[in-house]
Amino acid sequence: MRTREGRPSLVDGIALGLIATGAVSVGIGAIVAVTSAASEIFGTAPTVSMPVHDVDLTALDGVSGVSAATVDTALVTVPAMPSGARWMLLLETLLPALATVALCAGVWWLGVSLIRSRPFRSSLSWMFGVAASLMIAGSLFGQFAGGIGRAMIVQDLATTDPQVEDVLWTLLVQFDLAPVGWAFALALVAGLFEMGRRLQRDTEGLV
Repeated sequence: MRTREGRPSLVDGIALGLIATGAVSVGIGAIVAVTSAASEIFGTAPTVSMPVHDVDLTALDGVSGVSAATVDTALVTVPAMPSGARWMLLLETLLPALATVALCAGVWWLGVSLIRSRPFRSSLSWMFGVAASLMIAGSLFGQFAGGIGRAMIVQDLATTDPQVEDVLWTLLVQFDLAPVGWAFALALVAGLFEMGRRLQRDTEGLV
């Protein structure tokens, strides 16, 4: 619902303001999460989730109704972690966080643009396009960097005890392609905003 001047009504303005504020809050949360992860990774004794070779979970032995139990990941504390592995693990967290911040920035600017009754801005198309690109990078390169970082840890541990490779995977990267699908959706949104901007410009030229 809009007023006679074309501005959003009070209720719409409040709703858009809440959405924009929520987007900013999520973006700040992503930055805080990266800062916390960096503090943990570059700490004196970082703990990393490492994939393991289906180790039996003996704690459930003898439990009624459970025939077998295994674990595929383990939290491993590595005080002497290689510096290269630390940077790879940081990239695993940083790249998706950058995509989140870019997307939240686009949502915030869209909310502000709707409040000002100027939704089709050229800046919105490239902001969502950048967010889509970062989402793909964060999904693929971020997960790959995490796998490389864990492989570096295993190789470093294996130099002193080769049996560690019998428990920890030397290199295992499990890609989650769901963010890539969202990235294509964002790219489509960016294209729609660019088309809307052109239509708006042509319409204003006819008035």
